[in-house]
Amino acid sequence: MSDYIVGVTGGVASGKSEVTRRFEALGAVVVDADVAAREAVAPDSAGLAEVVAAFGPSVLLPDGGLDRAAMRQRVFDDPAARRQLEAIIHPRVRAHLHEACAAAPGPYAIAAIPLLAESGGREHYPWLDRILVVDVAPDVQRARVMRRDAIDAALAERMIAAQATREQRLAIADDVIVNDGPLDALDAHVAALDRRYRALAMTAVT
Repeated sequence: MSDYIVGVTGGVASGKSEVTRRFEALGAVVVDADVAAREAVAPDSAGLAEVVAAFGPSVLLPDGGLDRAAMRQRVFDDPAARRQLEAIIHPRVRAHLHEACAAAPGPYAIAAIPLLAESGGREHYPWLDRILVVDVAPDVQRARVMRRDAIDAALAERMIAAQATREQRLAIADDVIVNDGPLDALDAHVAALDRRYRALAMTAVT
């Protein structure tokens, strides 16, 4: 069981997945908040029933699953609706992440939380022993979003603006990986942090 939990976060197109894949390759268990969020509103779940009670049956697909596209459209320009949805999903995600990380084998586990800064940071995740932010310069981030999603600069800017600012993410960081360069440059950064986290986990136990 892991007594030491590291939260990994970063803005859209910062390279979080590339970083967590490298931690996994070194033996760390990674628990993904995006996967937990999908499970929180899986068909026949209590979470989905609460979403339907709040937003009506129009958010369901014919097979009974959540119509994610319709839900995104519903909350994208409606902050109150977005907060209502988050109030249903986020507590379930936090509970799942904590339980899964604590049960993971190895000296430490990774909780991959893209919206960590947006969802309360340490206040809502007091069980995180350390927070790693994957950072990227805004111009690089914008170019990556445009290339990845085949969108124009205006939409890319809207997507970036909908998240926490770079400064807000860095304010909660214990560790930072600047991912502006080639992907293979991540290997050394992740390997060094893996050694640090293993040492910190051992110290925490003793």
